[in-house]
Amino acid sequence: MIYIRSQREVLKIEASSRIVADTLALLAKEIRPGITTLRLDRLAEENIRSQNAKPAFKGYNGFPASICTSIDEQVVHGIPSKRELREGEIIGIDVGVLKDGYYGDAAFTYAVGEVDETKRLLMNVTEESLYLGIEQARAGNHLSDIGHAIQSYVESHGFSVVRTLVGHGIGTQLHEAPEIPNYGDPGRGPELKSGMCLAIEPMVNVGTFEVESLEDGWTMVTRDRKPSAHYEHTIAITDHDPLILSTRETG
Repeated sequence: MIYIRSQREVLKIEASSRIVADTLALLAKEIRPGITTLRLDRLAEENIRSQNAKPAFKGYNGFPASICTSIDEQVVHGIPSKRELREGEIIGIDVGVLKDGYYGDAAFTYAVGEVDETKRLLMNVTEESLYLGIEQARAGNHLSDIGHAIQSYVESHGFSVVRTLVGHGIGTQLHEAPEIPNYGDPGRGPELKSGMCLAIEPMVNVGTFEVESLEDGWTMVTRDRKPSAHYEHTIAITDHDPLILSTRETG
């Protein structure tokens, strides 16, 4: 079932999503060679709880941390640890928040110091594809229009979109219907309607789109071990332009 949220509900999702954005902004200032992902996780949890909210990921299906930290070939769901970040790496940070019964979710990929041209282009293309997908999240369009816009842009730059991991609806549950693939033909799937709240999240690889899980049961990596980037926003479909909720700016 795809939920149509009231204005009151959208405001609650926005409140959670703005804490997500605030947390990502805080962590962005801390990313540098030598810092551990466990330290980033603790900073995130402290910031979220200071705003009378809960880290949505902690304990979710047994996940052991408050954020996901995915480095280089790690696509998503990397578990924070005592491992230190190294110059030239990229790290995807995914943050989820639960406040007053509603969820927010967003992710960004950051450079650790100076990165090579391929990683920089990967980050730029993935982020740009996110906004192209969001642009298609309009009442009257179809769900697949989002993924088609993402896939077309990504592949025009020689990269690939992950097939087995998708975006999702969001609201009173972290993951709700519909699933939102980042690929596909346009004009297919459910018609988008005002009041739908979606987490759109392209995951883009330098090489093959194929991924696999590590032994920890969570961390997804590219099968060819080439770098991957991940960007995500929680958005609301309106009668006009799509509204990005996971931003520090007032909607």
